[in-house]
This record gives sequence, structure tokens and C-alpha cells, in this order.
Amino acid sequence: MATFSDLNLSELVIRSIINMGFEETTPIQEKTIPLVMQDRDLIGQAQTGTGKTAAYGIPLVEKIREQSDQIHGIVLAPTRELAVQVAEELNKIGQFKGIHALPIYGGQSIDWQIRALKKRPQIIVATPGRLMDHMRRKTIRLNDIKIVVLDEADEMLNMGFLEDIETILKEIPEERQTLLFSATMPRQIQNIAQRFMKEPELIHIKATGVTVSDIEQQYVEVPEKLKFDVLSRLLDIQSPDLSIVFARTKRRVDEISEALNKRGYSAEGIHGDLTQSKRDSVLRQFKDGSIVVLVATDVAARGLDITGVTHVFNFDIPQDTESYVHRVGRTGRAGKTGLAITFVTPREIGMLRLIESVIKRKITRKPVPTIIEAVQGQQRLTMNEILRVIAEEDIEKYKGIAEELLAENDSVTLLCAALKIITKEPETVEVRLTEAAPIRVRGMENPRGQKNGFNRKNFGPKQDTWSRRRSHDARGGFGGTSRSRENKRNG
Repeated sequence: MATFSDLNLSELVIRSIINMGFEETTPIQEKTIPLVMQDRDLIGQAQTGTGKTAAYGIPLVEKIREQSDQIHGIVLAPTRELAVQVAEELNKIGQFKGIHALPIYGGQSIDWQIRALKKRPQIIVATPGRLMDHMRRKTIRLNDIKIVVLDEADEMLNMGFLEDIETILKEIPEERQTLLFSATMPRQIQNIAQRFMKEPELIHIKATGVTVSDIEQQYVEVPEKLKFDVLSRLLDIQSPDLSIVFARTKRRVDEISEALNKRGYSAEGIHGDLTQSKRDSVLRQFKDGSIVVLVATDVAARGLDITGVTHVFNFDIPQDTESYVHRVGRTGRAGKTGLAITFVTPREIGMLRLIESVIKRKITRKPVPTIIEAVQGQQRLTMNEILRVIAEEDIEKYKGIAEELLAENDSVTLLCAALKIITKEPETVEVRLTEAAPIRVRGMENPRGQKNGFNRKNFGPKQDTWSRRRSHDARGGFGGTSRSRENKRNG
């Protein structure tokens, strides 16, 4: 693997790369950076997590003159989270050269963005809808653009941005350099390349098995009505440091996060209806560990790069295989192991088989956890914590109290009482979730019927009392305003 010093980069850019902790290039960086520096148009086919942001970000920063006060680079991204993340990385790469990138996205005050644009950033990282707003207002002009990057192009097409992308590309001078990055290459992506790119070089980085090597994958077959109790028990048994729970809709995110808090878990949800300040606050708390369970929709979690996530729970099985790979890839990062558990209703077995065929791996089936296992999980956690305190912390000041208690009680009874106080026993607070229709794959329905794999003996009557709940997700837009087309897409 090459080092960045081998790529003939400037001293200021090399300095920022070293400051960011990068040492060797990833495969896509090694192949992409020299071609971009040679002014070639390029198509990079690579999955999330391969280092593609730096692959285009390093030469983008390198090629822009530091004394320029015009916008010379545009990066189009599908979601606000990815736009912010890309802008942050570009600013780190350009920190010593004086190159500044500004994220532009829906949900943030456009007046604030207009003021920020007056500070003359050289690079804009934008979601297509909000960039179009600025183009119409003439607050962003594209006539000086030298390089345009389409990041996660397939995801932008999935979200309905094709017309916006075409309009934007038509407004950018033809003398530009165009870079396109996408995990997949559907026909629409190929059409964009044919129409708007000049003899692009194709770089294909094969998936390195992110869902195979470092991530243990399991599934639990469970009826829809009992999913939440299974989630609660798994949280008690596994005691994850940080976990992400994926749900299919915004309403489900709200209901699950609310229900988890009722049961005593520290949880928050993110989806497209949150204000940006609330979203930022939730992610900040999750990163610093004050929230241990993040409940999210696929789109809201797109682009998140949070280290330390030990568990992913697919509360609802995803609607396509790419979403499964993306969800599972949130854990097991930086060479660490991770665990992904998917809840599958009996009528969704076909979708599970389709996922297995795509990732070329059998997902391990696990039984429905019992209430006894949940209790034992919490007891084990308490015991480990006590042993850690004995080994690592100063407990001398408690010896007097301990000796006094031991003079009047036998040691086993005393320790039992302490364990009971410390141990979090599983909550049985009843919660209600709006049921979701199963995801089916035509021709792959479960031939064995709904009773397959489920043992009702594991659940008492209280846990099996569920009812349909009316939608309470009536909030519209940001701050009560009607949502733009882009905000509706940011699920």
C-alpha cells in the first residue's frame, strides 16, 4: 500500500493528512488521487467505509488555489448528515492550506447559509434540493466551478434527485472535471456518465466483506407484536456499550425510543422531521455515551460514522439488501468486532433468504430470549462491575460501614441485598407500537406458515397484550413550516 508522501502532494496537504492520523492510503485513495490530479473524469464504485471522501477530498483541496475567493468545487450528497460529515473532512484536509468547505442542506436557515456564503468558501458540499434553492436566489453561482463530485450517486437517485442533478450539471461549465462515486451502477448512473462526463476512468473497489469478517450476524424469528419485548430482553442480556436500532418509519422511531425510555433505557431517535439542532444534540450525546441506544431510520443514519457501536438491531428487516449492508456496517468498524441482530417475522423469511444470497453468508438463527436469560444478563453485568470496582477503584472509605454491617448480618445475605439493589431488573411496563406490514419477496414466502420458529411459552400474558396505536407523527416540516421536497425525502 502506498503512503501519501508517494503521491506528490503539497507539504501543507501532507501536513493536514498526518495531523488527521492517516498513514497509508486505502485502495480507492491509491488509485483515485493520481487520476484526479491528472484532470481525469472518474467513476469510483466503492462501498461506504472505503475512504472515498479522502480519495476525492485530498486532490480537490490540492487543486484549489488558497488565495481564491470563488467557489471552485461542488460536492453533491444525498443527505444533510453526509453533507456535514464531508464538509468536516474537507476542512480538516484544507486546514493548513486555508481551504474552507461549507455544508448547504435543507432544514437549516437559508438566511444563515447566505451569510456564511459571504465568507467566500472555496468548496460547497450540498444536498441537491437546497443547492437548487440557492441557484434560484442567485446566492450561489456555478460559473467558476472547476470540479464537481457526485457522492453516493445511487442513493441520490433512490431519493428522487435525478432531475435536480441534471439541472445542476447543466449549469456548471463544460470545462469542469467530474467525479462520480456510487456503491452500485444502475442504468441511470451510466446515463449520467455518458451525458455529463468526458471519457471517465472506472475504478472498481470490490467489497472487502465488511459484513462478513468482523461482524457476527444473527436473526430472531418473532411475531410483530412481540418484537419490543425481544429487543428489551436482548438489551438486558447483551448490555451493549453503544447500539443502533433501525426502524422502517419515522413513526416507529418515535414510538420505539419513547417505549425504551419507559422501560428504563437511555434512548433517543433520529429521523428527517427533527430540527437540525435536535439532531446534532442527539448525535453528540450518543457519541459521548450519555445515550446508549440510538433509534434511526435508514436515511437518517446514512453517512453516520460513529466509532464504538457494538450492536446493531434491525427492529424491522430492511426493504432492500443494500440497506442491510449499510445498517450492519455501522458496527464492527476500525477492526473491532460487532454484532448485528435482525428481527424477522414469519412472513419475512423470504427477504432474509434474499439478503443471505446477496451477502453470500448464512445468518445464524437464534431462539427467542427468555425473561430468565434477561435477568441473568443483568446479574452478570452487576457482578462484572463489582469486580471492576474492586480491581480499579479506591474502596477503603467504605470498609468501616462494611464491617459494621457484617457484624450484624452474614456475608451472603448482605451481598445478596447489595446485588438486588444494584441490579437493573427487566421492566414489564406495557408499551404499544403501531404494527408494520411485513416485507415480502415474491416467490420466496415462508412455506411453513406463521407458527414457524416461535415458542409462545417464552412469554407471559402481560407481554403478549398489544394493540394498534394511532399515528401521533403529525408534525410537519421544520418549525411548523411546510416541508420541501428534499425534507420529505430525508426520512
